[in-house]
Amino acid sequence: MAVRLVAGVRSSCRGLLRSLQTGIRTMSVAPPSYDFETLRVSQAADSVLHVELNRPEKRNAMNKTLWREMVECFNRIAQDSDQRVVVVSGAGTMFTAGIDLLDMAGDALQPRGDDTARKAWHMRNTILQYQESFNVIEKCPKPVIAAVHGACIGGGVDLITACDMRICSRDAWFQVKAMDIGMAADVGTLQRFPKVIGNASLVNELIYTARKMMADEALSCGLMSRTFEDKEAMLDGAFEMASEIASKSPVAVQGAKLNLIYSRDHSVKDGLNYIATWNMSMLQADDLIKSAQAAMEKKSPKDVPYSKL
Repeated sequence: MAVRLVAGVRSSCRGLLRSLQTGIRTMSVAPPSYDFETLRVSQAADSVLHVELNRPEKRNAMNKTLWREMVECFNRIAQDSDQRVVVVSGAGTMFTAGIDLLDMAGDALQPRGDDTARKAWHMRNTILQYQESFNVIEKCPKPVIAAVHGACIGGGVDLITACDMRICSRDAWFQVKAMDIGMAADVGTLQRFPKVIGNASLVNELIYTARKMMADEALSCGLMSRTFEDKEAMLDGAFEMASEIASKSPVAVQGAKLNLIYSRDHSVKDGLNYIATWNMSMLQADDLIKSAQAAMEKKSPKDVPYSKL
């Protein structure tokens, strides 16, 4: 009886162990879900993800759901080892009309709280939450390319200045709209825009006047790095650029992004110390040896089978 009992316990344990192992394997290989209401996510190319603002009937205006889903989407992308580069664009006739004022007015006009201090406390937390919707783009270690066509208004400028590269079609135009609705922009433009183009006078003019900036001016001032004839050509160019980046070592690419952002916000001395500490481990990756061998054999990085990161 005792022998049968022990045998039964062992059998049950082995069955439980097999179930756990199967579950763990399933969890480790299951791809993340990119099913959203306001974003359309698709596989544009090998290791290249395409994220579209997908409210074309509302000119891709940014409602509360979109702000929340941006955080969810890019947090998932950051952990998705199958993806190495992201392209962000807008569905329909324009990139985005900016904040959906009708949907979000309540947060500003009717803040929670019994008195001024408590209302201010909740308002600050609300602003910080909205800031995170674009901070996640910057925090994501995968390079992000903004591909802009048509209008890019208000929050759209906040979004694209958080991206690593920006390209547009010739019909694109840009407008920092906050001044026209009686507020100072508070989710990234005032902090990132000056560092992106490096021209304080032009930045101040665009912010204080809320005037439009057309594609040619955006290119000449450095907000855009390239322009294309139309949306189709722009997306082709974006995916080609993304595929080229995706073919490189993910250790090198993602390490470069993290160090570029760190160096932007710190002194040269601090930046050099950071990259020295970073590379004391990252230079021990197999990617360096594989890349050197490919170069000696006159092969392209596209021919190197870099491991996922």
